[in-house]
Amino acid sequence: MSELKTAIEAAWDNRDLLKETSTQDAIREVIALLDTGKLRVAEPDGDAWKVNDWVKKGVVLYFPISKMETIEVGPFEFHDKIPLKKNYAEQGVRVVPHAIARHGAYLESGVIMMPSYVNVGAWVGAGTMVDTWATVGSCAQIGRNVHLSGGVGIGGVLEPLQATPTIIEDDCFIGSRAIIVEGVRIRKEAVVAAGVTLTQSTHIIDVSGPEPITLKGEVPERSVVIPGSYSKEFPAGTYNVNCALIIGKRKESTDKKVSLNDALREYSVAV
Repeated sequence: MSELKTAIEAAWDNRDLLKETSTQDAIREVIALLDTGKLRVAEPDGDAWKVNDWVKKGVVLYFPISKMETIEVGPFEFHDKIPLKKNYAEQGVRVVPHAIARHGAYLESGVIMMPSYVNVGAWVGAGTMVDTWATVGSCAQIGRNVHLSGGVGIGGVLEPLQATPTIIEDDCFIGSRAIIVEGVRIRKEAVVAAGVTLTQSTHIIDVSGPEPITLKGEVPERSVVIPGSYSKEFPAGTYNVNCALIIGKRKESTDKKVSLNDALREYSVAV
């Protein structure tokens, strides 16, 4: 890995090296290692996450060395630089038409892809459902036994390279049409209701106690999160701004596979 890292860092600083076969081979090896799960853009490091910036650089450099090609799948045609992922049966992954994953994305055995999209550099854990029209952006990290409901948008992040990818940890449930971008981290067993939008600047307000507590960029473990709003003063007047509300925690007795509605029903919330 140290030799690969050195080659990628050198090519990042000097793009003329992209013309050399050895550099191109190193970049393609990084993508192949990502595709097989032997390398990750980000990985758990205790209670935190370690971001491998040089791997993200390898993903970015993969684009300029790749040529546009026509890809034909039966009657369907694509024209792109990156090939499609293959050998799903061998990998133990269920892929429903018209689901697409790009080469360089890793899907653990047991992943189910409904008609959806997983971009290059992403990592998706075993037992996870990527439901209809959900998208997993470049380099996003999706844990095991996660449910990404219909239309969920998980943002990709290749630039700025120091940014942490969007991370959904194990056993989370993300409700329909929720949008999670800009490297937001959803910690283990959290439930995010339908329609919640989370960016690094979104106020995540814990209203489960006597006083509100405002967080940004991270949803704590086992939190149940719904859409909300708060009043903010502007030169033109006072207006409501979207936020997310933590209304409580999933109970220990709640099964990890619980549906979104079941988790919210505990708090008498209909979403």
